Amino acid sequence: MYREIQSLKKSATRKIAAVALGLAIAPVFSFAADPQLPGKGISVTPVFPTIAEERFRGEIASAGLKALGYEVQQPKETEYAAMLLAISYGDADFTVHFWEQLHATFYTKAGGDDTMLRVGNIMPGILQGYMIDNKTADAYKIKDISDLRKPEIAKLFDSNGDGKADLTGCNPGWGCELIIEHHMKAYDLEKTVTHNRGSYFALMADTIARYKEGKPILYYTWVPQWISGVLVEGKDVVWLAVPKTDLPGGKNDVNTTFNGKNLGFSVDTIRAVLNKDFAAKNPAAVKFLSEMQITTADESAQNLKMHDGANKLEDIKRQAAEWIAANQQKYDGWLADARAAAKK
Repeated sequence: MYREIQSLKKSATRKIAAVALGLAIAPVFSFAADPQLPGKGISVTPVFPTIAEERFRGEIASAGLKALGYEVQQPKETEYAAMLLAISYGDADFTVHFWEQLHATFYTKAGGDDTMLRVGNIMPGILQGYMIDNKTADAYKIKDISDLRKPEIAKLFDSNGDGKADLTGCNPGWGCELIIEHHMKAYDLEKTVTHNRGSYFALMADTIARYKEGKPILYYTWVPQWISGVLVEGKDVVWLAVPKTDLPGGKNDVNTTFNGKNLGFSVDTIRAVLNKDFAAKNPAAVKFLSEMQITTADESAQNLKMHDGANKLEDIKRQAAEWIAANQQKYDGWLADARAAAKK
């Protein structure tokens, strides 16, 4: 009987040890990281501006993070200053819509480098400035925004009969409206030019309609977007120069020149911004967003498709997938580098 009891005890001990060993080993195998999916099980929330024309690059970024295993949540949408505040406070994790020069003040006021991390060059070579139609520019030899100080020149662009030029301007909250208002004072244009602010694309629809009627047009714009495909530089419209670089806050040591012409706005770069705590824990996401890049020409072409009617969210997602397929080798390289960064 004694031997039988001892034998049962040894058998039970071996079973308990085996179970204990199994419990100790099981979590290691069940939670082992998948090198192809370094973001597996991690939720990430993007934040985008409310401009549908800028959703395209956000969908490319989201697709890349999904390919790395991240659980990408429904993007939040807001204006640029609030977008950076959301990232700073941890209410969102990243954006790919930060204009380095235009939104510099927004970034600093939201917490700057203490709470956020700027990475990559999502889209270099962003242009902003003022344009008029070629016909009027040639007929009256208008080359510089300061030419609009002359009442007889300004009156050419008067659309409401008050004798002042009507400039199709920038939405409040975008940042560009602050520069335009500054320019109105800096270039002594307040007496002869009205800066019309509101829904930019609705205002531009009226501007394009005026152009098709053969009337002079004056407007602020930027590249990339679909307008550059409808009112084509050199063919339909021309950039106006400014007398000198004069930006809010006196930050005039930036490049504002394109093709030998001073446009008055910084030649900008769109970068990614991440919440600093999220970035510290997610090197794969940081690396992917550091390398992701698309051209202004590609985004302008996509925006033109939206203008032509393919502007629903499913259209934009499809267009992003098509862009990825057309740039597969480059895109796969970003993913490979992101996976390698997660192993370090």
